[in-house]
Amino acid sequence: MVLPIATEILIPADDSVRLLSQLLEELDYTKLYRAYSHKGRNPAVSPKNLFKILVYGYMSDIITSRALERACRRDINFMWLLQGQKVPDHNTIARFRSGRLNEAVEDLFHQFVDKLHQLGEIAFENIFVDGTKIEACANKYSFVWKKATLKNEARLQQKIHKLLNSFGYPQNNDTPVTLKKMEDILSGLLKKKKADGVEFVQGKGKRKSQLQRDIEALESSIVLQKKYDGYNALFDGRNSFSKTDTDATFMHLKEDHMRNSQLKPGYNVQIGVEAEYIVGVDISSERSDQLTLIPFLEKMEKSYPWQYKNVIADAGYESEENYVYLKSRGYIPYIKPQNYEQMKMKSRKRSNIGKAEYMKYDSENDTYECKSGRLLKAVGISKRKSKSGYEAQITRYECESCEGCVLREKCTKSKSNKQMSISRTFINLRAESATNISTSQGILLRMNRSIQVEGAFGAIKEDHGFRRFLLRGKKNVRIEFLLMSLGHNINKLHNKIQDGRCGCYLHEKEIA
Repeated sequence: MVLPIATEILIPADDSVRLLSQLLEELDYTKLYRAYSHKGRNPAVSPKNLFKILVYGYMSDIITSRALERACRRDINFMWLLQGQKVPDHNTIARFRSGRLNEAVEDLFHQFVDKLHQLGEIAFENIFVDGTKIEACANKYSFVWKKATLKNEARLQQKIHKLLNSFGYPQNNDTPVTLKKMEDILSGLLKKKKADGVEFVQGKGKRKSQLQRDIEALESSIVLQKKYDGYNALFDGRNSFSKTDTDATFMHLKEDHMRNSQLKPGYNVQIGVEAEYIVGVDISSERSDQLTLIPFLEKMEKSYPWQYKNVIADAGYESEENYVYLKSRGYIPYIKPQNYEQMKMKSRKRSNIGKAEYMKYDSENDTYECKSGRLLKAVGISKRKSKSGYEAQITRYECESCEGCVLREKCTKSKSNKQMSISRTFINLRAESATNISTSQGILLRMNRSIQVEGAFGAIKEDHGFRRFLLRGKKNVRIEFLLMSLGHNINKLHNKIQDGRCGCYLHEKEIA
């Protein structure tokens, strides 16, 4: 006779799996159960228990479907989470993660963050934003470059123009031939073939007719044009994508061990952290952090009924567009200016006398005074449009006369008078942010940014070794990182309970 093992008594009372089960049990799984379309038939394993198993797997660095199946058969903690239900096979786990969780995982993540707010762990006051690049599950040699695609497409169009002109269809060389037009011409040629009774030949020693050659050349051109049209649709504002994972963009990763600046397919993962917990996640194909801040904050506003007061980010997020957005939405920016460190160095002030930040500005007359005491006056206004479509107003300043100036060589390389193009809006908003980070509160928040948000990435990438996504496609990558973030938050709460640090939002500055 074999007696069942009571796994309950083998798990310590302070084990993290008990905390996970308790917290996830209190969430609303309506959206998850709605993903099961069949009626009148219950799944073999409860979706709630499957979700717990997945989250605990990411907490324990067991993320592949086969490893999770093996853990459910051998690991006591996974057995306890199953609650006596049948062990799911790897196909069930894989389908659940990439299919069933698509609509529900973000809602469950936000519910958990709201639960942390109810427990007093999150105050929705200071959000620390940062991004990191994580490699996609794609071949690093499967790249498609936009520049090369446009170059090859232009060559193809020249060939098509020449081909259609030979058919008796005159073309304007400046206007590209559309795919529909080529297909219409091909249809006419095929009708001509049928009407004339032309037989196509293949093989060695057989001579093709001119009509056969024309039709085959046009068919191959149509195939190439379809390929380039598909590529252009996939670029979607990017300069590259991977054939293996078309949502991934080729970018520089820090895991460049050969130090040869090799580009790899990856995603720019943006997170918001408060009190060491991840409260927001966004997956972007943009290589630059500047263009990711506004979409991330807009997503946060839709996800929670509360809005953060202070936004703390590093210099990579500095732009006029971001400053204007933060001010219009009522956020207080704590963004480190890109020239913050240089402004504090006296040697920089002596060597960069030609830059606007080292000149005296007269706001009443809108003039700059250079080191020689000469005035630079506004001579024109223009617009500058960013990649996202934001238009900045640029004022152009020109010196009244640089003739005979002893500092001219240090100030400008121009043979004419010194000129500068400056956005006054950006200069003013940058000064406000610089003032914010220089206060005692700003210094404390800057210190916590490097501890909290970079600490979260350090725990995920170093402690858990999560440096490459397992799934492909932006949708599946988002699911995977939300599961990883949930696991990180539960581990963090468990550690805080063990260390007696619950309710601690900021690390105080220690003075020796």
